[in-house]
Amino acid sequence: MLGTLVVGLGRAGTELHLPVLRRLRPDAPVVVFDPHRTARTDGVTVADSLPHAARLIDPANTVVHLCTPPSARVAPLTALAELGFRRVLVEKPLAADDRDLREVLALREAARLDLLPVGQWRASELTRRLASILRERRLGRPRSITIVQSKPRFARTALGDEHPSAFDVEVPHSVLLALLLAGPAEVLGAHCSDMLLGDEVYPALGGAVLRLSHASGVRTEIRTDLTSPIRERKVTIDLDGGTVVGHFAVSAADDHAQLRVSTQGQQLRSVFRDDSLGAFLAHAYRHFAGEDRITDEPDTGAAVVELISAAKRLSGVAVPEGASR
Repeated sequence: MLGTLVVGLGRAGTELHLPVLRRLRPDAPVVVFDPHRTARTDGVTVADSLPHAARLIDPANTVVHLCTPPSARVAPLTALAELGFRRVLVEKPLAADDRDLREVLALREAARLDLLPVGQWRASELTRRLASILRERRLGRPRSITIVQSKPRFARTALGDEHPSAFDVEVPHSVLLALLLAGPAEVLGAHCSDMLLGDEVYPALGGAVLRLSHASGVRTEIRTDLTSPIRERKVTIDLDGGTVVGHFAVSAADDHAQLRVSTQGQQLRSVFRDDSLGAFLAHAYRHFAGEDRITDEPDTGAAVVELISAAKRLSGVAVPEGASR
């Protein structure tokens, strides 16, 4: 059985990955390490350094969950590779920008790493149903896709979690979904807004808009508002013969998704369980065991970074100087 090493104990590591791992793989060994935080969960072994972690668990039979911030990917990946870890599940996005991406991919090639970016919506039941509608052309050809991800993010932004911009928070999920549904794309336009909180201004962390043109002819608009009073994860697809609206689960409090299909004179609505992160992590471990490979990665994850990097350039957003890499 493959073991687990979780590197980075922020929200992604402690509130997302570890609870799902405990449910999916209750008997598998788990080691955790974070140089800045102490583990606050039972049932794990805490390492005080990456070399210590490599002594606690066999690197050759371990899946690393790299849950560090986007601007801190290269250094830990290099250290992990030097210690013999080869299977690495990387939190989204794969890198903070295309410069870091080149270093990550060069390290992958040199160290023969099996890199898999986290992409939970690729394992979503809602995504599967949307892709099926598009593939079967029951409603004709798709014309446009609109993806909206909104939530209030004031507290986490004020505390500082090293996300360089709003493009790095929710947009990677949305860009991946757009590529899975409509294929390769290029950036048509983008802009970013600041977050205002009292007398404080948090540059580029209030929200973002990204417009894509796909080689298939579909146009996608992605919008994220991190100052919204409500949570929403919504995708709308306009087709020749109707409109499809999907709502992803917005939090761990309720893992149900909704799908509404509207045609002339008819509207069908369905509600179904959609534990996308659990399904994705289960698939990831099959991938790392060589049983059910996710063959388009890390190419698709790299495409996500390249599109977001292009959007940042159009918006005048850059990785902060001195960011830990």
